[in-house]
Amino acid sequence: MTTQTIATAPVTSSERAKVFFLLFMTMFLLGSIQTTKGLVLEQVQHDIDISLTLLGTVMSFFQWGFTLAALFTGYLADKKGVKYMMLVGSALMAGGLVATGLASTAAFFLGFYMVVGLGIGSMMTAICTVIPKMFSQQASMLFNVGNAFFGVGLIVAPLALNALFTNDVSWRYFYYGIAAIVGCMMLVMTGLSIKHSADAEKLTFADAMLVLKNKQVAILFAFFIFYVAMEAAFFNFFPMFISGLDFDGLTAAEKTAKAAGMLGMFGFMFTAFRFAGGFITQYLGETKTLVCFSTLALVSLVLGIMFAEQMIYIFMAFGVGLSLLWTTAQTIITRGTDKEGTVIGLTYVGAGIGGALGGQLVGSLSDAFGTSVGFSTLIAFGVIALILAILVEEPKVK
Repeated sequence: MTTQTIATAPVTSSERAKVFFLLFMTMFLLGSIQTTKGLVLEQVQHDIDISLTLLGTVMSFFQWGFTLAALFTGYLADKKGVKYMMLVGSALMAGGLVATGLASTAAFFLGFYMVVGLGIGSMMTAICTVIPKMFSQQASMLFNVGNAFFGVGLIVAPLALNALFTNDVSWRYFYYGIAAIVGCMMLVMTGLSIKHSADAEKLTFADAMLVLKNKQVAILFAFFIFYVAMEAAFFNFFPMFISGLDFDGLTAAEKTAKAAGMLGMFGFMFTAFRFAGGFITQYLGETKTLVCFSTLALVSLVLGIMFAEQMIYIFMAFGVGLSLLWTTAQTIITRGTDKEGTVIGLTYVGAGIGGALGGQLVGSLSDAFGTSVGFSTLIAFGVIALILAILVEEPKVK
């Protein structure tokens, strides 16, 4: 898989500032929405009488809306242009957020919440496509810093939402506020200048999907599936895993607090290393970073599961191991292709498949054999991810 150097006009400081703002703010909003879904939906449940079953459907619709949007936005970004798809995605998201805030019935809430998923999926894919197009040499650095802002959203949004609820502010204003931010982003997008090849208009969806015939792309697509299966299952099932252990007579509430504190430290290490990730990949190289951090994630996960009762803080190292895997793999997969949008979209499709796979398999095994056995399935995901990382080749610059 080779990287071709294409002569392009220098990116002006104004264009650079606009792209950075859009990337960082999109990541921040995604982190904010992802981490506050449960908090908001709990309020919604009391306000418009949504059942727990329907709440699960809402979350599922949001995720699949995000995944489908990523696939088709990637293709359309290559065909129609990145700026066009950024505007489409942000318009969908802003409209979906306002309509969700206005919803008075469960059916309307469900429908418009899926539109929000479609919108944020489109925005995320489109803005990530800009990075390898405009900043090929700094792509790894920008992906890492951008995804670190996802972590900032994870930390800041629950605090902000708690402040709103403490002051008896309706959950509806949370969605209105995010819609206003997206509206400001659309104004910035209109002033962005991104060149688009006229030849791309002839691109068909079948032609775009041929990127999967590339061995490097196929390996990395599989890597995204098992990496996200490991990450998503950890977030979803770690508290239950901890609740099933014996911590010298701790009560159930104390175990929950212990798990919450560990997840907080995990998130801090994960976010901190995302900020440092660009410098690490510059020093180690992208494929070596992928292998080293996949190894760290697997080893720390095994040790953490084995010695959780004695040394639970080993899982902090697991957070470090996971921190650079997504961004590094996303940088590598865009090398040597003129279909950056398509391959970026495929990364999110892999993420959607991985999240569904991890949740279903770990949940089923936990029901059948206990939470310790179910949670240990993460080790299998980690082993497969490491093998795939070893198979990835260093992109060659021509």
